[in-house]
Amino acid sequence: MPAVSYVMPVLNEEGFLERAVETILSQDYAGEKEIVLALGPSRDASNSIAERIAAADPRVRLVANPERDIPAGLNHAIRASSHPVIIRVDAHSELTPDYTVRGVAALRETGAANVGGVMRAAGSSPVQRAIARGYNSPYGLGGGAYHGDGTPGPAESAYLGIFRREAIEAVGGYDPAILRGEDWELNLRIRRAGYLVWFEPALGVTYWPRGSFGDLAKQFFATGTWRAVLVRKYGRANPWRFFAPGLLVVSLAVSIVLLGLQVAGVLPWGWWSIGWSPLAAYALAICFAVWRIPGQRGLRDRLLTGATLVTMHTSWGMGFLRGILFGGGRVVDRSRA
Repeated sequence: MPAVSYVMPVLNEEGFLERAVETILSQDYAGEKEIVLALGPSRDASNSIAERIAAADPRVRLVANPERDIPAGLNHAIRASSHPVIIRVDAHSELTPDYTVRGVAALRETGAANVGGVMRAAGSSPVQRAIARGYNSPYGLGGGAYHGDGTPGPAESAYLGIFRREAIEAVGGYDPAILRGEDWELNLRIRRAGYLVWFEPALGVTYWPRGSFGDLAKQFFATGTWRAVLVRKYGRANPWRFFAPGLLVVSLAVSIVLLGLQVAGVLPWGWWSIGWSPLAAYALAICFAVWRIPGQRGLRDRLLTGATLVTMHTSWGMGFLRGILFGGGRVVDRSRA
């Protein structure tokens, strides 16, 4: 079994860091392991927790990430690591015990440069569970393979990722200027360099999403903004589904304005009423999605699921429009802060 290096950026993760590291150290994998934590300037006890973990286990190493951004932290951790297989991990994720052995086997069997599996979101509160349902449903995040079960095969991108070091080094690592969507951007460069990215649904990762709608909105606004930056940079290489939330927000805004003008008596009802049909169609689509999404119990769950979907769609869409017009700037996800 080849030796593996796990790399994890850490910022304000005191409630999740210890458990995330435990799932790595307990991997059912016979090869040599090391964990490199890239510590940002956390405002909570994350860094002291990391120092305590590193002092107790020599397999855990620490590096500084003064830039605090995820891509920079990953690059710092990769440079400080030493093994031929690099596994990206997240403080809000928990690996299944066989994650590493299955991932390394897929690298060998397929010849891929990067292998990723399924992100299975989970929640502990009613709101977080609703947000998890949005993550796990195609009605929430669209058609990304790693948000649901599927068949193994070549992929556009990969969740987290189990990489061959030589592939990451060949393309220069993560782009520190891309503050969100860095996984997709890196995998695009890997594929353009002639390497294979592989989806392996047998790989499972539990992901703990944001726990409030306010934090979810911040996260998705930043995600939409940086998706627009990637659209400006890579154009048609982006799947069509990434344009949908921005178009949705524009159509909803037009519908609401027209409806408001009709209610105020500025416009007649007549044919102008066609203008707010996108608003009605979207409301019906949300009702249909809420009806189809599994795992809900009672009216409260369904209302929370509907609020989750609307927050995801509109926050991403508004961020996308901001990014198309003005670029990314320093829009970052501060919801973990």
